[in-house]
Amino acid sequence: MMLSLTCKAAIKAVVFLGSRLASGERSSLKDVAAYTEGNEHTVGKLLQKLAKAGIIQSAKGPKGGFYITAKQADQRVMRIVHAIDGDQVFEQCGLGLSRCSDKHPCPFHDEYKPIREQFRQLCEERKVRDLYEEVNSGLAHLVG
Repeated sequence: MMLSLTCKAAIKAVVFLGSRLASGERSSLKDVAAYTEGNEHTVGKLLQKLAKAGIIQSAKGPKGGFYITAKQADQRVMRIVHAIDGDQVFEQCGLGLSRCSDKHPCPFHDEYKPIREQFRQLCEERKVRDLYEEVNSGLAHLVG
């Protein structure tokens, strides 16, 4: 798909934190890295970026860790995409060509454009809560 591996990991991390909202659990970097199957250094940088963007919370100390608030659970998935990949992800060519456009389309252009728009709409409509509730209820899975 069009999201970077980093962005996919960010969505998984936020969904994981959301899945622990009801219990009030805070997650360690180790927990999040294990769940997202990423290395701790990379996941640590990712979580810092998400916290700085206000998408998740972090707290230091013995009862510290990463978590999201109820308000953050209601944010759109698009906020995560914006924070990690930016808007250009929804303008990229399906083949990765830099000069692809309506005037100079690649062989995928006309078929890929509506798919890209549909994916943008999905990211704008779905909330973090929608995703983790499906995971918590067993309707969806995030493990490989």
